[in-house]
Amino acid sequence: MRPLNDIETAIAAVVPEPSPQAGADALLRLSEEVIEHWIVAREEEPTSDKREGFRLLALHRQGAKGDPSFNACRETCREIAYHYNLVHMQPGHTEITNRLEMMKMISSHLYLFISGKMQVAELGEFCCSAKPIRTSTEFDYGTPKEA
Repeated sequence: MRPLNDIETAIAAVVPEPSPQAGADALLRLSEEVIEHWIVAREEEPTSDKREGFRLLALHRQGAKGDPSFNACRETCREIAYHYNLVHMQPGHTEITNRLEMMKMISSHLYLFISGKMQVAELGEFCCSAKPIRTSTEFDYGTPKEA
């Protein structure tokens, strides 16, 4: 399994060439790898099962067991699957490049959520906001605290 930071770089590097379908395949696999990191961090073996035809959705289900806050990225995973299907099922569509770009942004969002959740376990309890990561001991909502 490649390091999590390398996955972020790989997501950013996906382009519609040689084909949008190849890009969608890469993004789906990268998204799966992101969730694999979460599962391995919980000392579990990532599943090879599929849900609704996608391993990504089965991995999400596995990652959410025992951690309801992980469900904050459920719709993100479903959106990745949706855009994957759009790219593969309508290869001649005039918006295919935009669809791949949207899949890329959603995959990046998944990466940000999972990498943040690995730093702050409570991330996602109320929403997928990264407030615990954005705020630090020095700053509160971007305003420096008094020393």
